[in-house]
Amino acid sequence: MDKCCGGISEAKDANEEVQKICDEMKSHAENKAGRVFDVFIAKSYKTQLVAGTNYFVKVHVGGDEYIHLRIYQTLPCYGETLELSSIQASKAQHDPIEYF
Repeated sequence: MDKCCGGISEAKDANEEVQKICDEMKSHAENKAGRVFDVFIAKSYKTQLVAGTNYFVKVHVGGDEYIHLRIYQTLPCYGETLELSSIQASKAQHDPIEYF
């Protein structure tokens, strides 16, 4: 699938860069979820090129529980700042990452 503007990539295994992005968003995710996560390990992700990049990340938060995060990263010319756009709780390991 080509990475044209607006298209969502195929799922990929999370790497160090994606984990670092999730680490920066952990406290924001906890605030939105209204709880503290003892475990916060990025497992897989998809990206969407817009005026910046949307990251859709599956995060293991302990036991059999996962959450999905949508994180927006601005373009380099705007400082590549990160913003937690949305969160989906109560996900399972087998739940596919979809646009939300």
